[in-house]
Amino acid sequence: MLNIRPIESNDWPAAWQIIEPVFRSGESYAFSPDITEEEAYKVWIDIPEITFVALDSRNSVLGTYYIKPNQPALGAHVCNCGYIVAADARGRGIASAMCEHSLQEAVARGFRAMQYNLVVSTNESAVHLWKKHGFNIAGTLQNSFRHLRFGYVDSYVMYQELVK
Repeated sequence: MLNIRPIESNDWPAAWQIIEPVFRSGESYAFSPDITEEEAYKVWIDIPEITFVALDSRNSVLGTYYIKPNQPALGAHVCNCGYIVAADARGRGIASAMCEHSLQEAVARGFRAMQYNLVVSTNESAVHLWKKHGFNIAGTLQNSFRHLRFGYVDSYVMYQELVK
């Protein structure tokens, strides 16, 4: 049983344990691999409108995601999300559940669309998952991500209208 709820202050240490290796790997997020915990807290907790955690039946944090306006003012009706699942919990449908939750949450918060600005092309499982949940590739940004293992690779802007 998966429970997705807003993050609480005592969840941060477990969320950071999930976030840190992903940021450090330089494979799917553009943040510096040398990001400090304080900087990560700011981008994952302080800046977003709201951040959630996905918990198992023992209240262990298995994943986290945030939702925020993608742009200010005249672009604020489109939201942006970032998702991370614990390495040992991948392949169990947690990212999919968080995506579904975020789509519902976005509509409830009045967003009219959701946009992912930088989906790294080598992250094939994410690309496949977002397509499965109704996102389209709106554009390909050639060599726009400096992958720490593969060098410069393409990334995608992925988009889904929520209110027709």
